[in-house]
Amino acid sequence: MIPSGNRLLFPLVMAAAVLANPAAAFTLDSDEPIKVSANSARLDDSAGTAIYTGAVELVQGSVKLDAERVVLYRSPQGLSRIEASGSPAHYRQPSQDQTAVINAEALNITWSAKDSQLTFEREALIEQGGSTFRGDVIHYDTVNRVVTAEGGNSEGANTGRVEMVIQPRSSGQ
Repeated sequence: MIPSGNRLLFPLVMAAAVLANPAAAFTLDSDEPIKVSANSARLDDSAGTAIYTGAVELVQGSVKLDAERVVLYRSPQGLSRIEASGSPAHYRQPSQDQTAVINAEALNITWSAKDSQLTFEREALIEQGGSTFRGDVIHYDTVNRVVTAEGGNSEGANTGRVEMVIQPRSSGQ
């Protein structure tokens, strides 16, 4: 339960604690190219898609995405969407101050250039510095630095609720 005086502050604290560096997320404005390696690839120029399968590794600078399958969508303006799936797919980026790594995983991870949004779906988990954020669907607006999460069905160990663990600040912070 969040004390009523902290309800407005809580989403901001969680966004800062877990996803602190929106500039590090995949971006078309980066000078860094997006590099992809996989066991196989199918490029369809007329559809504007590239489908990579088998131990896919997608890297842009210090941001990394590992998955079993990745689909890149291109529009006339360039790369517009990345869809990754795995069991689970993994996303990593350094924190804003470079002192920690943000690790995220989900069965499906989507990046949308149009919405400037990362979406982690199905068994989503984001960890940084001992803090965790878990839900069925987690959306991260990389421009406005807003995190929203949804619970899911309660099955097995899944409670169907959004769960967060925020580590206290150490005395040196």
